[in-house]
Amino acid sequence: MGYESNTGVTNRMQSLLMYRSIKKRTMKHILTKSLALLSIVLLASCASQQSLQEYYVDNQENPNFISLDIPASILKMEEVELTSVQQEAVESLRKFNLLAFKKTTENEAEYKVEKAKVKEILKDEDFIELMKINSQYGKGVIKYLGEDDAIDEVIIFGDSKEQGFALVRVLGKDMNPAHIIQLMQAIQKSEYRGEGLGEIGKFLKG
Repeated sequence: MGYESNTGVTNRMQSLLMYRSIKKRTMKHILTKSLALLSIVLLASCASQQSLQEYYVDNQENPNFISLDIPASILKMEEVELTSVQQEAVESLRKFNLLAFKKTTENEAEYKVEKAKVKEILKDEDFIELMKINSQYGKGVIKYLGEDDAIDEVIIFGDSKEQGFALVRVLGKDMNPAHIIQLMQAIQKSEYRGEGLGEIGKFLKG
């Protein structure tokens, strides 16, 4: 029966250790590259997701859109008898940023593309749905960004197959979901007929 020499055993041990070392470095290299690739994919995904603010800016000069900054005073609440809660809701408002796509027979393809973009943006989980709107003028939704007790902004999206669609960013101070509901009720009481807010004004007035 033969025995391996000490030199042979040592060489085999060294080879085994070297193999394990190379395998460990290779796995580490693969893992590092995989993590780097995953990071690039995630960053690219985030970068490709257009924000609502970017959408507003990108389309301000687009001839298919109307872009307006409107003061909250347009709602004409001065002569309306409001409850204290409704008054608080009205006072929390500052202004409206309106972006409206005016649909024509010539831009129907663009209308579909732009509407799809907006819907994709509003699918983001940061936008919390408050309520849906259904009226004779079309369908819409009200969403908001921020916490329940500290809303950053309210977004109203309304779509009419005949007229186009409109986005309104409602900016204010210390707003909360209850304020928005109260505001809708206050608008119902007012003499406001949707002036200045296009189709969205009609949605709100009902």
